[in-house]
Amino acid sequence: MRAVTVPTPGGVDALEVVDRPIPEPAAGEVLIRVTAAGVNRADLLQRQGFYDPPPGATDVLGLECSGDIVSVGEGVTDLQPGSHVCALLSGGGYAEYVSVPAGQVATVPSGISLVESAGLMETASTVWSNVFMIGKLQHGETLLVHGGSSGIGTMAIQVAKAFGATVVVTVGSEEKAQFCRELGADVVINYREQDFAEEMKSADLRADVILDIIGGKYLAANVSVLNTAGRLVVIGMQGGTKAELNLGALLTKRAAVMATSLRARPSNEKAAIVSAMVAQVWPLISDGTVRPIVHATYPLEDVRQAHQVLEDSSHIGKVLLTL
Repeated sequence: MRAVTVPTPGGVDALEVVDRPIPEPAAGEVLIRVTAAGVNRADLLQRQGFYDPPPGATDVLGLECSGDIVSVGEGVTDLQPGSHVCALLSGGGYAEYVSVPAGQVATVPSGISLVESAGLMETASTVWSNVFMIGKLQHGETLLVHGGSSGIGTMAIQVAKAFGATVVVTVGSEEKAQFCRELGADVVINYREQDFAEEMKSADLRADVILDIIGGKYLAANVSVLNTAGRLVVIGMQGGTKAELNLGALLTKRAAVMATSLRARPSNEKAAIVSAMVAQVWPLISDGTVRPIVHATYPLEDVRQAHQVLEDSSHIGKVLLTL
């Protein structure tokens, strides 16, 4: 089967389409013939040599995919061959076939295509686990999302609005700002022209939950705009890994800073996240309240171009690979 690997870490030219054996599903797993795969920032980090796969995971890139179940391993009874599904992966999505624990697989929501669903599992699971399960966002609270036009950002806007939150986002262009407004964002701040913390303070806005992909660079500013009992959830480090933290500010606000990742979690934890997310988010997709935002699709052979688009941050929503 065709699969994408990185023999030597580096730029987009490090990506290679190679031939690999078709995997066999182990007990508790299903084998999926991949229709499309989502491209994520974590894939770029893996390509660059900064984000190794968890122990035991394949070196083939790809953290989410959609396709048809070909076969099931011993003990799998609730998924059948021929079913249209999407899956949350530890790796392996950039390939014609992938084997994945059954608990990390869900049938495709009604109303969307199999290709569109390829970009759902990583984004929706990330949003649900971090904003709602960890951040505990409630109706009437305010959510601040950095990178509002990204795959995660566009999902977070829609789901948070569906659950009655006020949504503030940061973006890097007016085009992206307008798109986020159309999705439902209440306040959009262009970080290239405005300081998000100053803008929020001048508008007397405080965030109850912050979903942060930047990390160190934004730590102090994020804490400064937290509401009393606010929750800062850090899921990325695009702005560095280190920063000075004023614990006094946290004490005064009785606030919390949490950092999480999804990929390296045990399969049973991922299954619990997927189950909770599907129960809450899939109905919103089926009735049209939430929709997958796809920027572009590229054939697997054009994986280098797909990575370049993500690296340039020229996209809005998800970039997908098709097979």
